[in-house]
Amino acid sequence: MAVVAIAGAFALTGYTVWRHHDVADKDRQTAEFLAAARQGVVALTSLDFNNADRDVQRVLDNSTGTFRQDFQNRAQDFTTVVRQSQVSTQGTVNEAAVESMTGDSAVVLVAASSQVTNSAGAQQEPRTWRLSVTVARDGDRIKMSKVEFVA
Repeated sequence: MAVVAIAGAFALTGYTVWRHHDVADKDRQTAEFLAAARQGVVALTSLDFNNADRDVQRVLDNSTGTFRQDFQNRAQDFTTVVRQSQVSTQGTVNEAAVESMTGDSAVVLVAASSQVTNSAGAQQEPRTWRLSVTVARDGDRIKMSKVEFVA
């Protein structure tokens, strides 16, 4: 009877250790997806007309898949608009949460805001954004693969 109790205790301990490891992996993965979505949204909402090329490249560097391709196809026009409007925006992620997750991708809901300043230095009211951002592993990095503005 003692042998059965000891074997049961070992089995329970093994299961507990395995379960803890599984939870820790999911927590790590969630944190990675959240960080990538936050970084991508800040890049997307932080633009300076004086550095439009650099800022657009930063968005591209944080993107993959069809989102990257679509953004790259419009990058020249987007850069022109940013320069002509002569505004600067500084984005901030207020909250983010993983809605769903698979091994290599996740859908992250993001609440963000951006402070807009025009070339004369006048600040406008902060703009708020709610986004659904799909992030996906691209090599050794996680990048935005889809961005949707939600109501």
